[in-house]
Amino acid sequence: MTDATAEAPVQSAHDKALAALAARKDAILTAMLPDVAFDGWTDTALRRGAEAAGFHSQEALAAFPGGALEAVCWFSDWADRQMRAALTETDLSALKVRERVTLAVRKRLEILTPHREAVRRAGSLLALPQNAARGPQLVYATVDAAWRAAGDGSVDYNFYTKRLLLAGLVTATTLYWLDDRSDGLSDSWAFLDRRIANVMSLGKAIGQVTGRADKAAGILAHIPSPARFLRHLRGAGAV
Repeated sequence: MTDATAEAPVQSAHDKALAALAARKDAILTAMLPDVAFDGWTDTALRRGAEAAGFHSQEALAAFPGGALEAVCWFSDWADRQMRAALTETDLSALKVRERVTLAVRKRLEILTPHREAVRRAGSLLALPQNAARGPQLVYATVDAAWRAAGDGSVDYNFYTKRLLLAGLVTATTLYWLDDRSDGLSDSWAFLDRRIANVMSLGKAIGQVTGRADKAAGILAHIPSPARFLRHLRGAGAV
């Protein structure tokens, strides 16, 4: 028996365990979202979510040992995964890159629309000083997922500058969307269309940030932080 053969069952069991944990976290997250809208991102909401999902309340902190902040990060990851899944069901071959990116951002916001208050309260939590580093990381993950879903194959500094430009758009559009009361969120989609036009026309600006974009760590310093949400979220109450 080769080493690779001997390791295969262990790896398979490990993958199954990770998949089971992810499924449990998804179940708890989606079950807790209605409580988050009223009670914020709290350990109490986590425990209620676990119970609503059919688990013992203690499973909440076992699944999310980092507590509410970890749940918020998982919420963002969940939305990214839902966005990618929605795009795989869409024929993107006839769409231009601009249209694909626009669709990716719109799909994500559509997925989050039933949970806008949870998004608002997540922004408040991420705006706290002790959580300041997490916000840009989550925004980066989202714009990276959007560009990849759009078929971006860049490997040079364009890889990072595209994400930097889109990060500003995602942040601004999310702020607009949070307070949009138009029918079918038509104002948000019009806002998104206007902003994406600006982003796609900024290719000439890439050279201005080339020196900053040679590493992911460099771009994170320039990605908008959820601290920008704070002024808009003060009325949301405790998180």
